[in-house]
Amino acid sequence: MKPNSIFVIAMVKIKDIELGEFPLLLAPMEDVSDPPFRALCKKYGADMMYTEFISSEGLIRDARKSVQKLDIYEYERPVGIQIFGANKDSMIRTAEIVEEAQPEVLDINYGCPVKKVVCKMAGAGILQDIDKMVDLTKTIVNATNLPVTVKTRLGWDENTKYIVEVAERLQDIGIQAISIHGRTRKQMYKGSADWTLIGKIKENPRMHIPVFGNGDVNSGPKALEMKNKYGVDGIMIGRASIGYPWIFREVKHYLKTGEEMAPANIQERVDAARDHLKHSIAWKGERLGILEMRRHYTNYFRGLPNIREKRMKLVTTDEPNELFDIIETIREEYADYKFFSKTEKSTNLA
Repeated sequence: MKPNSIFVIAMVKIKDIELGEFPLLLAPMEDVSDPPFRALCKKYGADMMYTEFISSEGLIRDARKSVQKLDIYEYERPVGIQIFGANKDSMIRTAEIVEEAQPEVLDINYGCPVKKVVCKMAGAGILQDIDKMVDLTKTIVNATNLPVTVKTRLGWDENTKYIVEVAERLQDIGIQAISIHGRTRKQMYKGSADWTLIGKIKENPRMHIPVFGNGDVNSGPKALEMKNKYGVDGIMIGRASIGYPWIFREVKHYLKTGEEMAPANIQERVDAARDHLKHSIAWKGERLGILEMRRHYTNYFRGLPNIREKRMKLVTTDEPNELFDIIETIREEYADYKFFSKTEKSTNLA
């Protein structure tokens, strides 16, 4: 090898947006992927993040909650705003509104399996009509100057897993990247995610846009396995990040070194829970900010012995100062507790 050889590292891009060699994306999750949580995920290594999904009908009618979800901040860029809907005119107007908010990307949700979304042929519901899915996507691509990406699933059910064909058709009408959850709509979130067809998409010589895999990645070793086995361009992480934004840092460390790094310590967990709660209240208001924080506490403090009583207080208390006091009490009582990685036995070495 010549001493002056230059190594060129392939950069994953969504159109002209550089995301790094193997980006980790925060999945769009309702009542989770809000600005307070995105700030933490960005701090700990997420390369790109998506907002909670936004109803096209709610947005064009100026519904407060839908409009608020357009809030994005400079520190979290690049960021994508995700929308869902089935009415073509409403989605066109929504795309125009989203463009005014100036995200890097407009993402279309074709993956949400929730009944109230699906029954309107939105989200994963549109997987029952692939021609409509392609037509609606083309309409949105033509209606905006933003790069358009899609998040979807393998298919509606076991008998309709057409994602290899679907990905190619969507690419051909102009989307700039696709993220695929390795389950069908019928599976919801049950069973194991199957990445086999995601790998088949990457094997298609006609595919040239980034393909991101999603589903069941909860550790560095799992991320490396999916990368090596299926050749994806990056990984989208969802549920494993809830109450544990350090997942991005840990996955990156493992991909770089082949070694698992120590989990977040008690100081980091308490600081994150406190800051998350503080910003959640500031952004959503006291009642909703407290309520929507509750799903995070279990993971923030998972593994601590005899934590059940305090965790119950965290998910039932409605008074902010009391919640902050409980969090600080956890810091004091577990100051010497040592957490271990998933492959190690967690014991208290205090």
